[in-house]
Amino acid sequence: MPEYKQFPLADTAEGLTEADIIAWQVKPGDTVTVNQIVVEVETAKAAVELPIPWAGVITELLVEPGQTVEVGAPILTIDVDPGGKAAPAPTAAPAAEEPAEEEMKPLVGYGSKAVVTQRRARKGATPAPAPAAPAAAAVSSKPKGGYVPLAKPPVRKLAKDLGVDLHALTGTADGGVITRDDVQAAANGSAAPTAVSTVDSCYDPATRERRVPIKGVRKATAAAMVQSAYTAPHVTEFLTIDVTPIMEFREKLKKSREFAGVKVTPLTFAAKAVCLAAKRTPDVNAVWDEAAQEIVYKDYVHLGIAAATPRGLVVPKVRDADSMSLKELAIALTELTDVAREGKTTPAAMLGGTITITNVGVFGVDTGTPIINPGESAILCLGAIKDTPWVVDGEIKVRKVLQLSLSFDHRVVDGQQGSEFLADVGALLADPAVAITY
Repeated sequence: MPEYKQFPLADTAEGLTEADIIAWQVKPGDTVTVNQIVVEVETAKAAVELPIPWAGVITELLVEPGQTVEVGAPILTIDVDPGGKAAPAPTAAPAAEEPAEEEMKPLVGYGSKAVVTQRRARKGATPAPAPAAPAAAAVSSKPKGGYVPLAKPPVRKLAKDLGVDLHALTGTADGGVITRDDVQAAANGSAAPTAVSTVDSCYDPATRERRVPIKGVRKATAAAMVQSAYTAPHVTEFLTIDVTPIMEFREKLKKSREFAGVKVTPLTFAAKAVCLAAKRTPDVNAVWDEAAQEIVYKDYVHLGIAAATPRGLVVPKVRDADSMSLKELAIALTELTDVAREGKTTPAAMLGGTITITNVGVFGVDTGTPIINPGESAILCLGAIKDTPWVVDGEIKVRKVLQLSLSFDHRVVDGQQGSEFLADVGALLADPAVAITY
């Protein structure tokens, strides 16, 4: 006989309470295998593809794309014994019975616990009897306003590059998913925009305004930045340096056999400089623990790299960056930024940073006053490298010039330590030979 289970939304990273359903990868009637990806969700930290811990046949999708679901709420129902091979279930199972331990193990890197159709009753409520078969019961989730276009990250990027508004399109693939062809057709003017349902509409033609719900990565980033701005006393210092020598060194590395095929950027040198300078000024790599009334000094550098993605700002970390060679850092940074741009950064990859670099120079901006990430005490901002008149040995010459800015938590880092750290980073970026003196 059929054996139905409900697949719950699990906590994919510590502290998450909800996630938005982006797109289903399955539909009722589909046969799935253990660890097959069934849904893409967006949490407060990243977009995540969720695998299912059982094999069987999908019988019902309990949540629509665009809905926000609480952690622990069921999102689909699956028949794990469609052939009827399992023994019939007892008519009355003990109330305290839990799923077998083996049922909770299959997922790799995913903390989902098997959940049967009966859910734990709230305190003070009378437990409801378990249904004999899956029912289209109300899910413990609440739709939030705003139309969510169904499209995979590469399609979203294509739409952004072509200037196509996904909100104005109706997908031609199963489930209304927008395809590359849909985007290309809209860009070529061969497909007229389809009006969005008035229930989920974000765009009001009368006011010519589009409203986008604040949720997911954007919501989490905003909350974190507000918290940081109001809890950590920020101080920002600036330094302008001539980086011509290190840019010339970069050209030499490009031609070397050891760095063949390795992408070395100014960010690579900055990452190495931060790791070296943090060893001399450990205060910038420490953190203020308000609850314990302690300053925690970290004997490692988990370097955060602020990255702009289609879903907003994310800050994935390079773990133990201080133990890496320049080549290893270059490779790690390339992989990290590529994954971030594809919108595939995992929540775990954004936890536990100790210090961060943000690069506004890629947008042609000279400098900025960045906000410190919560749980850290300093963030370095790289500006654009520009040809600038510069005095060299009493003569004005055109040099490659870079502006740095450092924001730090004045509870942990005094002006002296902040200035020494920034000066060290500047010296390392101005002359790569300085590194051998550290």
